[in-house]
Amino acid sequence: MKHPYPSKVLITGGHEIGGVSSFADGLRLGFTELGIPVEIVSPYHILSRWRDLRDPQILKILSTTAIYAAPFARRSICMAHGVPRADSQGWWKMTGIIFSHKLANLFSGVQIVAVSHYTAAVLRAVFNTRCDAVILNPLKPLYLEPESAALQERCYVTYIGRLIAAKNLHRLLPAMRDLLDETPRLRACIIGEGKMRTQLEAMVGNDPRFEFKGTPSDEAVRDCLRRTRIFVSGNEVEGFGITYLEAMSQGCIVAMPASGGGIEIALNKVGASVQLLPLSWERSEVLDALRRALREQWTSIPTERFTTRAVVEQYLAVDTGFSAGGRVRKAPGSHSSALHLHDAELQLHR
Repeated sequence: MKHPYPSKVLITGGHEIGGVSSFADGLRLGFTELGIPVEIVSPYHILSRWRDLRDPQILKILSTTAIYAAPFARRSICMAHGVPRADSQGWWKMTGIIFSHKLANLFSGVQIVAVSHYTAAVLRAVFNTRCDAVILNPLKPLYLEPESAALQERCYVTYIGRLIAAKNLHRLLPAMRDLLDETPRLRACIIGEGKMRTQLEAMVGNDPRFEFKGTPSDEAVRDCLRRTRIFVSGNEVEGFGITYLEAMSQGCIVAMPASGGGIEIALNKVGASVQLLPLSWERSEVLDALRRALREQWTSIPTERFTTRAVVEQYLAVDTGFSAGGRVRKAPGSHSSALHLHDAELQLHR
């Protein structure tokens, strides 16, 4: 008997700009394409949806912030969006996240999905937390649309994300300015908001080559990426990095830290259209990496596995691991899942 689709999918979102928000919206588009109703709710309001949490016909996909609801849920997939870090989140919040993940491992109505093998490996090795499957994040259809206008000059070094210390933009700015000094007509585009914005603006002073654009529309972000030569990001423990994928899809050379889940997006491009930044953040070494990126020519990456429909189908494969009562068919503690078995079958047929 074919496993029934859920009657509805409930997804918890995240910040207005960032990976979790993009993730939730991408899944919404994919499930909607399959005709499955979707609702995105705040992670802080999920407990008020008690009846939905307990309903085995509704699939719940809970972000890391909402994982505290896992003990009360049936037919629930809890997300490991990244690696908890005490330096930016604080010890109490980090401890709470880890405790919630480990608690989720104990309940039969929950499976944990990591957004990269890096995230799954760190959670397993450092915190002894089991992830039941790994599914990379989806790319919004907007980024798969062909360019309709004539190609514009690529004049930007671009950063997209929250303006917080964990993203290390303050460590990148000095080398970015050096690169602009060496390269006429090159500019810097900073997209995002956060508590470090004032400090970052002060670092560049009145330099007109640095443009802080706040939080523009998805279309404006895509258009900026189509004018970008180098995309930079600095989170050393980035769980996945949807902005890396968005940038690669729009013709950008990507400069990312030599760690994190983003490397998995296009491992064969490392050293070419993906350049790795030093974890020392030493200014001259960062500048050398940016110079190498400036010399590289972009080559396309396959995007089929990142479409919203392809990613949603992987979530539905994990969903087949639940019984009609919304409980995991295999006892918690097993390292197997529907998706692991599916991956193994694919390997055998290659």
